[in-house]
Amino acid sequence: MGIGELDREAHVPEGRPSGTAASPRTLAEALRARGDDGLAALLRARPDLLGPVPNDLTQLATRAGTRASVVRALERLDRFSLQVAEALAVAPDPAPYAVLAGLFGGDRDAAGGEAAEIGAALPRAVALLREQALVWGEDDRLRLVRTARELLSPSPQHPSPTGLGPTVAEATAGMSPGRLQEIVAAAGLPSTHDPVSAVAALTALFTDRERMGGLLDTAPPEALSVLDRLVWGPPYGEVTAKPTPPVSWLRDRGLLLPVSPRTMVLPREVALHLRGGRAHRAPEPRAPELGVARAYRPQVVDGAAAGQAYAALATVEELLKSWDHGGPAVLRAGGLSVRDLKRTAAALDVPESVAAFWLELAYGAGLLASDGEADERYAPTPAYDDWLDQPPAERWARLVTAWLAATRTPGLVGGQDAKGRTLSALGPDLDRAAAPEVRHRVLGLLATLPPGTAADPESLLARLRWERPTRGTSTAGRTGAAAAAASPGTAGAGAEAGAAGPWASETRAPAPATPPTAPRPAADLRERLAGWVLGDAELLGITGRGALSTPARALLNLPLDGPAGPAAEGGGVEPEVAAERAAELLEPLLPEAVDHVLLQADLTAVAPGPLLRPLADALAVLADVESKGGATVYRFTPGSVRRALDTGRSASDLHAFLTAHARTPVPQPLAYLIDDVARKHGHLRIGAASAYVRCDDDALLGEILADRRSAALRLRRLAPTVLAAQADPASLLEGLRSMGYAPAAESAEGDVLVTRADAHRTPPRTAPAPVPDGPPVPDATLLTAAVRAIRAGDHAATAVRREPAVPVTTGGLPRTSAAETLATVQAAALTGSAVWIGYVNAEGAASQRVIAPVRVEGGFVTGYDHTADEVRTYPLHRITGVAELADEDA
Repeated sequence: MGIGELDREAHVPEGRPSGTAASPRTLAEALRARGDDGLAALLRARPDLLGPVPNDLTQLATRAGTRASVVRALERLDRFSLQVAEALAVAPDPAPYAVLAGLFGGDRDAAGGEAAEIGAALPRAVALLREQALVWGEDDRLRLVRTARELLSPSPQHPSPTGLGPTVAEATAGMSPGRLQEIVAAAGLPSTHDPVSAVAALTALFTDRERMGGLLDTAPPEALSVLDRLVWGPPYGEVTAKPTPPVSWLRDRGLLLPVSPRTMVLPREVALHLRGGRAHRAPEPRAPELGVARAYRPQVVDGAAAGQAYAALATVEELLKSWDHGGPAVLRAGGLSVRDLKRTAAALDVPESVAAFWLELAYGAGLLASDGEADERYAPTPAYDDWLDQPPAERWARLVTAWLAATRTPGLVGGQDAKGRTLSALGPDLDRAAAPEVRHRVLGLLATLPPGTAADPESLLARLRWERPTRGTSTAGRTGAAAAAASPGTAGAGAEAGAAGPWASETRAPAPATPPTAPRPAADLRERLAGWVLGDAELLGITGRGALSTPARALLNLPLDGPAGPAAEGGGVEPEVAAERAAELLEPLLPEAVDHVLLQADLTAVAPGPLLRPLADALAVLADVESKGGATVYRFTPGSVRRALDTGRSASDLHAFLTAHARTPVPQPLAYLIDDVARKHGHLRIGAASAYVRCDDDALLGEILADRRSAALRLRRLAPTVLAAQADPASLLEGLRSMGYAPAAESAEGDVLVTRADAHRTPPRTAPAPVPDGPPVPDATLLTAAVRAIRAGDHAATAVRREPAVPVTTGGLPRTSAAETLATVQAAALTGSAVWIGYVNAEGAASQRVIAPVRVEGGFVTGYDHTADEVRTYPLHRITGVAELADEDA
């Protein structure tokens, strides 16, 4: 039994599969030979095949061979599995397993360590490709799906990731018979009578180790130097109209073949001989090991992570509190302006890139949104108030959960989109579907190390490159002269670099079209995403000193007391349950909230720890934050005291508040400051005329009029106690406050307006939905139902029908008269046999079904529908016709 049997876990003795069954002729036949578990494994690995559920296995095979689906499957292969697919693309079709193994082993000693690793990894890679329907056939006839072969096979516009060129037969297609005979004669071969035998003779020569070695022994050293520079690809290069003697020697003997008047190519057979039979220069059968940067005690990591988690909560809270009364305006194209981002960064005392991260985090968690007003601005959402009411650990779990699932990528802020427009924070075009997968992969790899261990970043990135390589940048084509092949249009550049010596004076880089498999910006972004994940995880307190914290392990459904497996799935715990576990583990690590402050004579107060929510809110109104850290320092100023009085509190209320929450006596300077501001507060009243100033002290109004600073307010006296202004009330309030007065706003009835701490909130908003990276992985229930439906549909499509006495068919459906239909289904109900029917539903859609009638009455037939795998009832007038099944299928 070959390794393609996917109904159970493959067991391959001595690293070598052995196929005995006859190889299927089509992919559909190969899928039909699988068990239900094998089909479920395919649909789980390639969920795009389920949209919608295929009618039968033939449709499933067709869909599995479409370009979009194959490209998606190739992009999700690890590096060695992709190298195996690349090798099959340049191997004969079909290729025996021994030929495939030879493309990796070549002439190397089979007892070597690398050969042993390849021998163990190759069967697993072939089994994976079979499972995903990229390879089919038994071990003696391995076939790569045609679309995958087209994507990975070499051509001038589509270089192979292996660095190999076309075969002799492909390169000489269209060459004149006379020129072929000249090459045959120059290579020392007898002349032939037709081009086909000439190509066969050249191919036999280039694949014969002994004869090929003898031919190359006669080559000039300069010619061998040219071959050395082309052997690992790219194999193309341009030549001048008059080649130098070394190039002419190679061209005359077919070791270089023309693909255009100015471009030559190294044939695949010649390159394989020079490579010792290897398709790849550096096969990578084993994933790179994760390096250890440093190891800490898990308690140290958890403590550092918890401190950063608390700092993250404080930062988000500070950010949104500063936008309580309306944040910056929304740009016309969406997002935050560069100036507003700089202001936010300055307010948070962080770099702009970090400020963009906090903004996007709050937005992704549904705590921040635009208010939708005519003058649209950003503001906290009602969900922010609910978030504030939660315990700190639960707030952290909510932020991290939102970050893990978000596709918005704050690291792109400041860059440009495809049209050259600058990407702004909170703006459009920041979604990258690969972001959640990269985050889970990075954190999952960190979890494979023992608790408290920080990974070396370079080794982590190397591991990610192996697990999700960029197509078109296989290591076989990235070394030596072809190192530049990692960017579009560089195949010619590699040839130019490899054309040193005798070829240098007559070659230049051709300009081939950008290959379809060239790395895309999204693929290049994957590595940048991984780098950003490490920094973001540290900011959020997911990691501490580079190591994964215990609460984060719980949130990711990973083992808490040991390293996770390379593909840990977490045991199926629901995300809500995992978040609760993480919050429970984080809670005792966070500092306890305190209910007091320490007042000092320099008009400051020190909070020795995080304050309880009511105390923190009240103190934030009465004082300004001067510094943050382990202890927060607040400073009392005339403006901050006036702000507290504006909320409706009196001086006695403020004295009582400080006395109740201070562990030290209220300093005399602070008491004097409160009384002095309270004495002046509200002495001036500001209302709306456009605006007016009212005061019982006419001398004070005269003082204001005489002050040059009031000129901009354009005041004039209407009465001894009233001044009118041409400024609006808010501007008048601000202007007089800047002059050192403490005016109060009043209503139309003459009452003092009290400004509460109530903040501006947006209407209810939902968090932005992540952009999916393809369809989600189906659950077990959906997989079971899909497999049953496909099996049933395949049974209906492949069932052998007994020809009716008068066969009349239209569009593949049976056509019989109403009387014949009724008689046939009644007979089937009596005998318990199955029949094949054509059916047209109420929408006019036609289908064919295999049913076993049970009851026929009232113009309806009820029976077990093998296609739908359930009992159904069909109106007889909608059945186009009926046919009996052959005996073996009845």
